[in-house]
Amino acid sequence: MYHAHSPVANDRQMLAQYDRGLLVGDEVHHRAKENIMSQQTQSQIDGKLKGKLIAVCTIGAVGGFLFGYDTSVINGAVTAIASPDSGFALSSTMSGFSVSSALLGCVFGAWFAGVVADRMGRIRVLELAAILFVAASLVTGLTTNFTIFIIFRIVGGLGVGFTSAIGPAYISEISPAARRGFFTSFQQMAIALGIIASLVVNDIYVVASGGAEMPFWMGIDAWRWMLVTTALPGVIMFFLCFALPETPRYLVMKGEIAKAKTILIDVIGDNNADVTIAKIQKSFQSEENEKKVSFRELRGKTFGLKGVVWISIIFVLLAQANGQNIIMLYDSSLWNMLGFSEQASLTIAVVRATLAAVATVVGMVLIDRVGRRNLMKYGTLLMTVFLGITAIGFGQGQLSADGTLSLSITWTWISIVCTYAFFLVCCATTNVTVWVIISEIFPNRIRAKGEAVATAANWMFNFLITTIYPPMRDGIGLGWTYGFYTLMALLGFFFVVKFLPETNGVELEDMKAELK
Repeated sequence: MYHAHSPVANDRQMLAQYDRGLLVGDEVHHRAKENIMSQQTQSQIDGKLKGKLIAVCTIGAVGGFLFGYDTSVINGAVTAIASPDSGFALSSTMSGFSVSSALLGCVFGAWFAGVVADRMGRIRVLELAAILFVAASLVTGLTTNFTIFIIFRIVGGLGVGFTSAIGPAYISEISPAARRGFFTSFQQMAIALGIIASLVVNDIYVVASGGAEMPFWMGIDAWRWMLVTTALPGVIMFFLCFALPETPRYLVMKGEIAKAKTILIDVIGDNNADVTIAKIQKSFQSEENEKKVSFRELRGKTFGLKGVVWISIIFVLLAQANGQNIIMLYDSSLWNMLGFSEQASLTIAVVRATLAAVATVVGMVLIDRVGRRNLMKYGTLLMTVFLGITAIGFGQGQLSADGTLSLSITWTWISIVCTYAFFLVCCATTNVTVWVIISEIFPNRIRAKGEAVATAANWMFNFLITTIYPPMRDGIGLGWTYGFYTLMALLGFFFVVKFLPETNGVELEDMKAELK
């Protein structure tokens, strides 16, 4: 809506008066008309630039789709993989390792992502990740050797590690500061959509074949088709990467100033491209800073590391330790324990993933408005409440010899509702915020290495929490297991209040290495 005092409104008013014969003079008419056309043209240009930036960030987040698909697809296959009939006859510990082994690859992928990205470029790393996804999905889906299965689960994890580190970094480096949180959270939305897609595909296979352990097309078990199907989005991602421009910050680092300026103007719509490039160059400081940055530069005054490194590590530790990924990886088997059929459990998982995508949208809308810190503060507090109720609910049941948990109908539904309430709050707060903060909290000079450390730590903690879940569940019981997650969520709340800095609206060039 145009206000009466705006130039465009005045021009429109003059034109209207001219048409009614209240004003005369072709010069006045032409000046007003040209001003309106100029404003309309600029609006069209801004719209095209915004559309181009959204398209680039969407393609840049495709790795997140594969990330979500690959990590979640195991959900519907975990029981069949452990089965002596259709799988590898695994104990509960080895079953947990068959799920979490991919996370080891994530650790190494995230750790080396920064080094590889600084040498090859952000786009080449995403293409390499797509190749790893395709190879891992085909081999794990077809092999009958458990050792080879584990090796290629780790290979697929390398791809996840690459995309989890470089995807958000790519988007944050190509986004304007005012909307960086929104655009970087595209990664989390893509993850949520990938999870939905994998669960829907799993559900289709189970319904069509009669069970994950049953033979399907060409006599191959349905659970194997679940894994093989991951190759398709991997191929799509590989070819989509050719449409992506490299980030201005990477190009400046490599001395390709003209290309960086072109992308700043044509993709980001930066009207002060020269000033932005000067700021990027200043952030790299002297010629010595243009040399290869080593992990030694993460050392600092706070227990041997820079303060920002410790904050990122502890932040991801507490984000993983609340058990959020247990829901994503094990909820089908969890509801089997409560007496739900395999098909019903998968259907519940699909509903959960769909609601998680909606919650992610809520987080994307809020993150730039309320800030990262406020979103995390209220999110961790709500998660603590829901986890506490879930822990009490699961504590009311008794684990029988056949692996089912006997709960009253009331406590069963209270536990289900609170479990998913916790997960949805996590999706709207922690899961959106973690990748945004990791991608923007580090100063330019150490961003690639710092993000590699933080992301690797994230996957290491994810691996540990995921691996120990089956032994904890079978050893101390679901009640005490979720009691532990409750404690971790509470510690997360106090950490956010006391230590987490607000990065909302801060330019990447202005981030600090030592935080008070």
